[in-house]
Amino acid sequence: MLKMAIVINDSIEMSCGKTAAQAAHAAVECAFKAHAKKPNIVKKWLEEGQKKVVLKAEENEIIKLESKAKSLRLTTAIIRDAGLTELKPGTLTALAIGPGEEDKVDKITGHLPLK
Repeated sequence: MLKMAIVINDSIEMSCGKTAAQAAHAAVECAFKAHAKKPNIVKKWLEEGQKKVVLKAEENEIIKLESKAKSLRLTTAIIRDAGLTELKPGTLTALAIGPGEEDKVDKITGHLPLK
């Protein structure tokens, strides 16, 4: 089973709508990056129903999570806000990891609480 984890930066205040948009940005960017490198994995993930989980972590942990995911050869996408609405330009808002084997993704994000 394949899965994508989306980690929202819990160090900053965002409205529900902003949070949803940032999670969507992360998921879409990560899926496109994964498709370019691993189209068969993305195809299988789509066929399985595109399993996703949305979690939360502080910014410093998000940076560490990205590094760990890359070391396991998982696709990642860090989202930094453009600063047009609620946040300052360049604010780290979200990280997506995957899609990848569920146990691999859980090795990195399994300890995080749901958002």
